[in-house]
Amino acid sequence: MSKRRAEPLVWLLFTSGGLAAALLLPILLVLFGVVFPAGWASAPAQAHLLSVARNPLTRIVLLGLFVLALFHWAHRFRYTLYEGLQLKHLSKLIIVGCYGGALVGSAFAVYLLLVGL
Repeated sequence: MSKRRAEPLVWLLFTSGGLAAALLLPILLVLFGVVFPAGWASAPAQAHLLSVARNPLTRIVLLGLFVLALFHWAHRFRYTLYEGLQLKHLSKLIIVGCYGGALVGSAFAVYLLLVGL
């Protein structure tokens, strides 16, 4: 029997992270970076935003967005180092650095979303 590899799981995280980031982040950036500051729409009150952010469903969605975006970054950066900079000889170090960074960032996101709010 052949040895199972983690590559399909990594590509799944890459794809879903790219999709989530491409669909949700531009909406949030346009709303909170352009629409509300420009006065095109009235900004929600801080109490309302805090109550929405404390909703467990919102926390799950934000956590999913952050974790998937971090793993998307890790996979893209890994292959940038492999192919772009031709650093395949540092494979283990790059894998640990990229995916370890994504795991640390994900743990920090869990901490912020569960304890910080």
